Amino acid sequence: MRALHLLSLLLQYPTPELQAVCGEIRERLAADADLPPDTVRRLHPLLTRLAASDIYATQEAYVELFDRGRAHSLHLFEHVHGESRDRGQAMVDLRERYLGAGLEPTGNELPDYLPLFLDYCSTLPPEAAREALAEPGVVLVALAARLAERESDYAPLLALLCDIAGVEQDEDAQKALSPVDDPADLEALDRQWAEEEIRFTADAAPDPNAPCPQVGGMLDRMLSPAPTPARN
Repeated sequence: MRALHLLSLLLQYPTPELQAVCGEIRERLAADADLPPDTVRRLHPLLTRLAASDIYATQEAYVELFDRGRAHSLHLFEHVHGESRDRGQAMVDLRERYLGAGLEPTGNELPDYLPLFLDYCSTLPPEAAREALAEPGVVLVALAARLAERESDYAPLLALLCDIAGVEQDEDAQKALSPVDDPADLEALDRQWAEEEIRFTADAAPDPNAPCPQVGGMLDRMLSPAPTPARN
């Protein structure tokens, strides 16, 4: 489902190169029959802003939204494992899944980076891509809801991913992840990370905010090897 690669590009850190191809991305999305017919209308505000805004202001806004805290992080396992050591093994398992599908991750991004996962899904046939995209559905729904609360033009993109995956976006699904209180400044963020470094030790007490069984099921599905397509 190649259109997922185009959506992956829109979720990545904005660059002048991305600005230059926003028009082409719009055209390709409009022509893709595998996408909902209102895709371009829903993404119009985001596409327009990315193409026309000052690149430095756009980059600053991106970092402020996605990188200054966990509530809107594009790293899927961060919403489940935080900074615990379990996240490292989950990364290894997910990377093995990519390699098994013939996708060699490049660059510095971690395997659970949503745009990278979308690139993986884009290599699959449409039905398999939808099934794979539904695996982290609980995170996608939560991100869509949180971005909508911020009135972010990225919210329709996350909601679109939920629709492609066939994931319900009801109130229960939106609240499946534990709430996140993001720090208000960088010093508070540093303190939060330092505290979590202590919390996630081998003899740490059980976390009262541990993810619900729905999130655990998401992890099981994402870390399972992808099924081999049946041959005709």
